[in-house]
Amino acid sequence: MKVLFVCTANKLRSPTAEDVFRNWPGAEVLSAGTDADCPRPLNKDLVAGADVIFAMEPHHRERIRKKFKQRPADHRIITLHIPDEYERGDPVLIELLKSKVERRLAAIIESG
Repeated sequence: MKVLFVCTANKLRSPTAEDVFRNWPGAEVLSAGTDADCPRPLNKDLVAGADVIFAMEPHHRERIRKKFKQRPADHRIITLHIPDEYERGDPVLIELLKSKVERRLAAIIESG
């Protein structure tokens, strides 16, 4: 199962999520950002290859839905509603990610 986490700059939230879920059984995890000049910019190959995408905010989800025709089904683009107010590796961010992602990710992987 290919899992993609998306935020704006791919420097804080989505790389933290990638770090947290990197070794999740049955998942290949990557992160990307919607800004063109970020470390790993979101592109059609990343989006088309993802089985599920976790978007940090609603505008990330909408950008994916509008810009990329080859993408997971809309129910597999999940908005986490995590604002851009955390540093990379922030313990509060890590707990927030775990609380919002773990159960969903387990269910998605189990359902195939």
